[in-house]
Amino acid sequence: MKGGYENDFASRSRIREKRRKTNLILNSLIGIVLLLIVIVSFNIFFGGNDEKTAGNHEKRTETNQVKNEGNRSESEENDGEEEFEEESQEESNYEKESEDPSDEEADDDSSTQESEPFVTEGGSSPDVKATIVNPDWKPIGTSQTGEHPAAVYDESSVDWQEMLQAISYATGIDQSNMTVWFLGNNGPNKSVGTISSKSDKRKYKVYIEWVDGQGWKPIKVEELHG
Repeated sequence: MKGGYENDFASRSRIREKRRKTNLILNSLIGIVLLLIVIVSFNIFFGGNDEKTAGNHEKRTETNQVKNEGNRSESEENDGEEEFEEESQEESNYEKESEDPSDEEADDDSSTQESEPFVTEGGSSPDVKATIVNPDWKPIGTSQTGEHPAAVYDESSVDWQEMLQAISYATGIDQSNMTVWFLGNNGPNKSVGTISSKSDKRKYKVYIEWVDGQGWKPIKVEELHG
């Protein structure tokens, strides 16, 4: 009996050992399968996200490149427009500068024309060779103050000297080169003088009038026959 019991016990021990080994192998295989499942799942989910991220990054890069190229194009167009405007402005300035000299010449011509006196042949009497009137003649100024009731025909008076200045201004003959033949009244606030040049013997009859506060002003010059 004892021997049979020991044999049964040994047989059961071997069976349990085999089952234990079998369970260990199965558990190991199950663990390996689970690990593979986890790895595959990880690759599926996270690998797909990486591809999406890479795709989005590439799209953003392409979009930025397109925007940058567009900005460069706009910048180049703006630079081109600015250069064109600067060139147009320079050309306009050059044209204005080119036109300015002619404008200045025209102004000079007009001012010259304005200063030219009117000269006509003959005059108020047969001994008048030519009559000269200049609209640009102005009063010569005066040092006299107050009212000017009548001209003073005294060679030592201020009025006399200022009348000679007006005659010199109208004829262009300096007082030192002037011979006074006559200087007298020609109406209220008006005088007339006859003078000649010592150098060329030309003779003139000069009409002047008084302007209050401004002095004597030439009105007309008659060149007389010698």
